[in-house]
Amino acid sequence: MSDWSLPELLKNLHKDIEHQLSTVRKSIAHPGAKGDGSEKVWLDLLNTYLPKRYQAANAFVVDSNGVFSDQIDVVVFDRQYSPFVFYYQDQTIIPAESVYAVFEAKQTLNLGMIKYAQEKAKSVRSLHRTSLPIPHAGGVYPPKPLIPIMGGILALESDWNPALGEPLKNQLEMEKHNSLLNIGCVASHGYFYHDNESDQFNVQTETKAATAFLFKLISELQFSGTVPMINIQAYGDWLLE
Repeated sequence: MSDWSLPELLKNLHKDIEHQLSTVRKSIAHPGAKGDGSEKVWLDLLNTYLPKRYQAANAFVVDSNGVFSDQIDVVVFDRQYSPFVFYYQDQTIIPAESVYAVFEAKQTLNLGMIKYAQEKAKSVRSLHRTSLPIPHAGGVYPPKPLIPIMGGILALESDWNPALGEPLKNQLEMEKHNSLLNIGCVASHGYFYHDNESDQFNVQTETKAATAFLFKLISELQFSGTVPMINIQAYGDWLLE
C-alpha cells in the first residue's frame, strides 16, 4: 500500500504558506521589503498551483483608451491567448481584457486594508475592455460577453477579534459593485467568498486556510470561462500618436 496521505499533503501545503508568510513578517524589518516578501509568497503559490492558462504577477492594468489602473499586488491573467502590452525589468503592464482577478497582499487584515483593496479592485474594473467577434470554420461567433473580474485580499493575520467577524462582513457588505471583494484569505484564520446566488458573504474559519482558498479560487476561475478575444489593434492604434 502507498504511504501517501492526501490530508497530510493538503495540510502541509497550508503550513508551508503560513510559515513563509510568518517568516517574512518576523525576519524582514523594512516595511517595503516585508510587503514585497509577502506578495512573492502568494505569487509563487498561484504560479505553482494554478493551471498554466493562468499567470499571476505584480502589475499595472491598462485599457485600449490608454487609462491605467493603480499598481496591483497580484493580478491573475490569461497567458494563453493574451499578449503583454509591456514587460521590462519586472515592470508588467497587462491589457484589461486579460484579467481574471486582482488581489492586494498585506501583512494584516483591518478596515483600512479592506477599503484599500476595494479601491484597487475598482481601479481595474473601471477600465474599458474590448471583445471581438470570434471566427470559426462555419462563420463568426458574436463577441463574447465580458467576464466579471474578481477582487480580493490576502493576508497572514487579522487585527480584528474574532479575525473574520462582523467588522469584516460589514465592510464587505458596504461595497458590492465595482469595489466588491469576491474572495480573500487570512492564512492564520480562514477565508471568505461572496456567493453570487444568495448575494451573501460566506466566512470559513479554517485550519488549512491557504489550501482551502486556493481550491476555491481555482473553482471560481473554472466557472468564469475564458477571457474575450482582445482587439489588439485598438492598442496598436497608439503607435500612430
